[in-house]
Amino acid sequence: MTNSDSDGLFENDWEDRGELSWTEQDWQKYLGEQEGAVREYIKHYDQLSENVDRIDEVARRMDWELAADTLSATEAGEIDDDEDDDSFDGEWDPYTLHRNPVYIASRALYVSLIAHWERVAAQPDRIPPALGITLQACLYRGNEQVLQAVQALEMGDYTLAVCLFKLALRELNQTMARLSEPDVGTTPLAVRYREYAMPRLFDLREIWLRVMNECRQSRKDDSTSE
Repeated sequence: MTNSDSDGLFENDWEDRGELSWTEQDWQKYLGEQEGAVREYIKHYDQLSENVDRIDEVARRMDWELAADTLSATEAGEIDDDEDDDSFDGEWDPYTLHRNPVYIASRALYVSLIAHWERVAAQPDRIPPALGITLQACLYRGNEQVLQAVQALEMGDYTLAVCLFKLALRELNQTMARLSEPDVGTTPLAVRYREYAMPRLFDLREIWLRVMNECRQSRKDDSTSE
């Protein structure tokens, strides 16, 4: 299923905007700016770590609600087409996967989880090698699966996205299960990491479940309108 109303820029949009001629330096600058968004998300998340509504509050701080409102207004015809075209005069940034809010949130939380565990596992005299390797593998597999899921979102294939988010959830659940095994409970550093990681893992699951629900709702709406 291909949804032509997805948020990304599709082929006809690129044609309307003209040819984008960027050098390697331009793209490196662009990618650096997108990594800045990941760091900004982590900063806000850490500041709100005790807030029960931290997912929604971080989204507000990232101005994602404003972007959603603008998109809704455009779809409803509340923004004049000429005005919209004028906003693209001159220089403009392309829309890539790196600007997707689900990508930014998921990458930010996984970056923090992986970086923190790498520092912990770098102490082999205090962390069992089997624990260090298996937990690292769980984190990397989950990060890879959610990246593929967001790519499916960008393609507009919501059925594929749901399937890939299910795979990501399986890896996430395995990560949680690994953190609940006996060798973690007998390793003080691992116990402290579990306390750090579990809220982030639960928040990742909440984000993905919300997106999966929206994908299913969109598919339902599409089938109803046919």
